[in-house]
Amino acid sequence: MGASTSWGLLVRVPAPHREPQEAPGPNQLPIEMLRKVLSYLPPSTLLRHCRLVCRRWRGVVDGWDLWRSILPWKHPDLWPVIRTCLPPADDPGPCILGRFCELRPIGRKLNANPPGKDLWNCMMLSGSDGSEEEEDLGVRLKTSGETSYSPAYRCWYKGDILDLEEEGLWRELLDSGKIWISVCRRWTEQQGSDWIYQLVVKLLDANYAILHYFFHKRFPVQPRTGSFSFRIMHAFTNIKKGVRFVLFDHSVEGYDSWPEQCGVCRPQSSVIVRIRP
Repeated sequence: MGASTSWGLLVRVPAPHREPQEAPGPNQLPIEMLRKVLSYLPPSTLLRHCRLVCRRWRGVVDGWDLWRSILPWKHPDLWPVIRTCLPPADDPGPCILGRFCELRPIGRKLNANPPGKDLWNCMMLSGSDGSEEEEDLGVRLKTSGETSYSPAYRCWYKGDILDLEEEGLWRELLDSGKIWISVCRRWTEQQGSDWIYQLVVKLLDANYAILHYFFHKRFPVQPRTGSFSFRIMHAFTNIKKGVRFVLFDHSVEGYDSWPEQCGVCRPQSSVIVRIRP
């Protein structure tokens, strides 16, 4: 634009300087757009990093809507079943769908015996009346250094438990009647002896009441040379409503000393949850 001088000449007047506008940052985005942007990030990043940015981001990551938008394309093979039994959108606290997307528990081996919780207990026959007493010998082993016990200690046992909800599975999915729960127990003998093994697997509800029960009959292991392994498997199919825990009870009869001292390697308990075909 020009201006006239006293001699009639036009003079160009520079336009006022304007600062370039900055693009809106993530915290300035509408909530729907922020949710869309975050949905492209890995679930572990969302839960471990994005959730800690600020209260607004935490609300999005903890919310039902974000994970509901992620599930169809992150788990396309599971979505036809999952969509029929989603958890309520108004559940308090972080949405369990986030844990499901991060841990991916369907079809994966879930370990029921975390490190550091592998103590055996022992059933003791207390003398003349033949009554049984239970004693936790884990503390005794660590404090006294004992590696063997009186011949009265005959039956060693240990239990492993898996919380299915901690693994990312939710109540509506577990109660849908559309899943199977397969269990497996493995252990190894380094030296053969005539020990007797027994395995009991129980599916428990939130109050530890037994809903399903699998009992593997006792069987003797004949002496042999070299190491050898055992594996017991079972599938629970028609599952009742309310299942939350999987409990493994494993017992060994015939040892007078700590099982590991007799060549029994640490048993491994695992669970696989599958969608019914």
